[in-house]
Amino acid sequence: MSLEQTIQSELKAAMLNKDEAALRALRAVKSAILLIKTSGAEKEISEEAETKILQKLIKQRRESAGIYYEQGRDDLAKAEEDEIAIIEKFLPAQMSETEIIEVLKKIISDYQIINIAQSGKVMGVAARQLAGRADNKLVASLLKQLLS
Repeated sequence: MSLEQTIQSELKAAMLNKDEAALRALRAVKSAILLIKTSGAEKEISEEAETKILQKLIKQRRESAGIYYEQGRDDLAKAEEDEIAIIEKFLPAQMSETEIIEVLKKIISDYQIINIAQSGKVMGVAARQLAGRADNKLVASLLKQLLS
């Protein structure tokens, strides 16, 4: 079942359960998918593109939640975090920090990286290998720790 079909069935369930957070999150995902499909670029969206859409939506919500916390609006930040939890259900399982570190160590040894100035090479390879399974900010911070 494609992501679009899964979202549609989850949307129906959320409507029946009157789950407002799920409705907001699922409608956002459905809207993002429809925007891509109607842009004319693609008729069918690949699994990789679906993952990128979900990651983008999560990133937007994390940024919004951070701003809300800064402004003392914990109620709005909580709503954003609820939506993040719902959207994350549709992403592949996220890797732990130790798993990410092992992948980074392998890349560093394979490419013989010796200093932080060469971290761009590692990030390029890591982004492809860890696509959808790890947050790039986390990968970058772990890489910085390994190379410093």
